[in-house]
Amino acid sequence: MGDGPAGSEDDAPSVAARDDLAGVVDLFEWLTREELSRALSELAFKQRAEVDDEAIAAGIDVAVAEYALVPAPPAALSEAGGSGDRGAALADLTAAADRDAESGAVALAVGPAAFPSLPPDAEDLPHILDVPERGVDRETLSEAVLGRLSEDAVAAIGAGDADRLEVLADVTYDIEAWAPVDAGDIRERIVDELDG
Repeated sequence: MGDGPAGSEDDAPSVAARDDLAGVVDLFEWLTREELSRALSELAFKQRAEVDDEAIAAGIDVAVAEYALVPAPPAALSEAGGSGDRGAALADLTAAADRDAESGAVALAVGPAAFPSLPPDAEDLPHILDVPERGVDRETLSEAVLGRLSEDAVAAIGAGDADRLEVLADVTYDIEAWAPVDAGDIRERIVDELDG
């Protein structure tokens, strides 16, 4: 898939890869990790490229770490026909999210650091994947992302990880442009640590 998630893991293609991942998720509002992996495998197949499941998983991990994709709490998710089987699917998603944050069932939405772009042939994905119409409650999502950003900052400060803190400092600006939230306190703690 060229510079996409199945390509090199160098820093240079990672931005393009994460924005392509965000573009695929943006087509559907949200996808589980498992659904996103399947979508990327379908794209690789259409492009006659070799499917590298490990590289796909690593690409998703990078996009999540850099806030191009964000784990979405079940309370922020909606799905057409939210009763019966579909309601059960969201209940399963809630249970999986509670059980294991790395589970393939965790829902991912487009995050504040993304500039979604569509990789070649991605426009065919809605016809390939059997995914109902979906929605994301941005207010609930942004509160969850702000909470995660605060936790990540505390962890990075505790670990003395200056590189991670630089990334998170950028995200504090991204999230304020993305949603009506104030990340000033988090940014101040990060800057104090970097300057200290």
